[in-house]
Amino acid sequence: MKIIDAHIHLSHIHSFYDTAKNLSHVDYSVRGLKKEMDDNEVVLSIGMGLREMEGGDGFPCSKPSTPMGLDIMKKSDPRIVYCAGVNPYRLGRTDLSNLEKSLLNPDVVGIKIYLGYYPFYAYDSVYEPVYELAKAYRMPVVFHSGDTYSERGLLKYAHPLTLDEVAVRHRDVNFIMAHFGDPWMLDAAEVVYKNRNMFADLSGLIVGDAGNVKRIMNTPHFFDHFKHALAFCDHYEKFIFGTDWPLVPMEPYIHFVKTYMPPSSWDTVFYKTATEVFPKIKSRIAELRY
Repeated sequence: MKIIDAHIHLSHIHSFYDTAKNLSHVDYSVRGLKKEMDDNEVVLSIGMGLREMEGGDGFPCSKPSTPMGLDIMKKSDPRIVYCAGVNPYRLGRTDLSNLEKSLLNPDVVGIKIYLGYYPFYAYDSVYEPVYELAKAYRMPVVFHSGDTYSERGLLKYAHPLTLDEVAVRHRDVNFIMAHFGDPWMLDAAEVVYKNRNMFADLSGLIVGDAGNVKRIMNTPHFFDHFKHALAFCDHYEKFIFGTDWPLVPMEPYIHFVKTYMPPSSWDTVFYKTATEVFPKIKSRIAELRY
């Protein structure tokens, strides 16, 4: 079965290196990512542009210019694309011009907004020029939603209900709610169900190695809210597979997501919906001749 991992990272972020070494036990490098892709039939990975600057204020860092990319990568790779990351503190005329130019890059397939990490709601006017660019260039916008991987994040800005207003205002833009709003998945399911232009990726629900994935999967009631939300939404075509690598290895996470999805939905969740929501990846995959 062909798989698209629609949510990975390849940026020099201290906490990601620490997690890879001490929790998930993965090789956090381009080589390590490509090996896991090869081992798990992952034909394409979509990175989330992010940057942490030396001498800055740590993750989330307020200093990087928009757009942010995958700064671990030294050169383009046909199997790795990314969403240009937005720093709301750096959205002046020059930054917006650079963001627009980046959307012409064949490797850029979407835009990433880090709700919760930056103290702005999705409907804040600071992001309106970004949504206009997304509409003009037919780019999906991925929002971080739910719990933040930093205690410096502010959860109220990442609650999934705050995305409803943006989806209603911008019906011509497709939005992706990363992490399905976890732990507020029932609220997230309502927003996804209600809005034809809102999707959810299933990345980052577990952090750790294969042993930790197994432990959490076997913990009673740990993911009852996940089951409830999936049943409530009742539209598997609105979900997109992702891992949040390097926070978890690909193989056990693929198995984890499969256990919550009926086999009839696997091709849709793991592959098809991503090709529809990220239009630019269709031509990229065709060039790979899978």
